[in-house]
Amino acid sequence: MSETAENGPWLVAGLGNPGPGYAGNRHNVGFMVADLLAQRIGARFAVHRSRAMVAEGRLGPPGPDSRRIVLAKPMSYMNLSGGPVNAVCGYQKIPLERVVVIHDELDIDYGVLRLKRGGGDNGHNGLKSLTSTIGRDYYRVRFGVGRPPGRMEVSDYVLKDFSSTERKELDYFVDRAADAVEALITDGLERAQSTFNS
Repeated sequence: MSETAENGPWLVAGLGNPGPGYAGNRHNVGFMVADLLAQRIGARFAVHRSRAMVAEGRLGPPGPDSRRIVLAKPMSYMNLSGGPVNAVCGYQKIPLERVVVIHDELDIDYGVLRLKRGGGDNGHNGLKSLTSTIGRDYYRVRFGVGRPPGRMEVSDYVLKDFSSTERKELDYFVDRAADAVEALITDGLERAQSTFNS
């Protein structure tokens, strides 16, 4: 992929809702992955004028092959994620083809990952906001959370914390999702898909 050969930065946006009350929710798995990526690159999130928490660093070994990444966690609540992400893109001059979004996905079993570029929003309010603001051709790292049980409303389900059973494997799955983001940026979509799309 030609864009991985360029030296410009990548934006990795983890979707979620701000505040400690939401921190463990299924809807906040994008924040969890972004936090882990920040740890890996030795960066700290700071308040940015874009209404996002932003951290910057480099992926890969030092040298010309390393990739500069900007991590963003919109602080606008999920259904208004597009504005802050668009603002970070504008401030950092990051084109749509170097934007990666990490989000929860109801139509995939818990812990399963799917990487793709473009597509619809599938009823996800964060993606709906992003697509209406920046366009649809961004990369997605879709983290499966499964469907709600019984007659539980989708909104109630995604705004609940992961279950005690799910939490036993959550760190492993978040770690794997962070690996998938790194692979997407350094190796390109097709190679990352062949490794992580189970």
